Amino acid sequence: MTLRYHWEDFPVGQVREFGAMPVTREAIVDFAGRYDPQPFHLDAEAARHSLFGAQCASGWHTCAMAMRMMCDAYLLESASLGSPGIDNLRWLKPVFPGDTLSVRMEVLAARPMASRPQVGLAQIRWNVLNQHRDPVMTMEGWSMFRRRESAVGENQA
Repeated sequence: MTLRYHWEDFPVGQVREFGAMPVTREAIVDFAGRYDPQPFHLDAEAARHSLFGAQCASGWHTCAMAMRMMCDAYLLESASLGSPGIDNLRWLKPVFPGDTLSVRMEVLAARPMASRPQVGLAQIRWNVLNQHRDPVMTMEGWSMFRRRESAVGENQA
């Protein structure tokens, strides 16, 4: 399989927007029942009496939906080597049934890994937006990608 994206395809300042994931009540209840069974995720009546005022998705569900959109947009076609973690994860607004989510990604920094020159690091900020373009979640983290062989060879010469 030929990979479309390598570290060199994530230059500092690059912005990509992708995704159009509809959020359904059924998906909210299914995820919550498995992983975050708080009443305001599982039950519409209980949610009406919560801080949110209506049934909403778990923040972890929002993370999972963002991850799926990232996979579909670029990760599955990339030389991704994973991530050492996520920083500054914030849930800014609730995600309700009927919302449609998308992602805006911005590359903040990029550098080769000092200990492994065949690996490049990209610091990325992801903003998850609803259909009104309101940010509902933001997170930052480092992604690791294999570098193209020609770039690694040039740097070692």
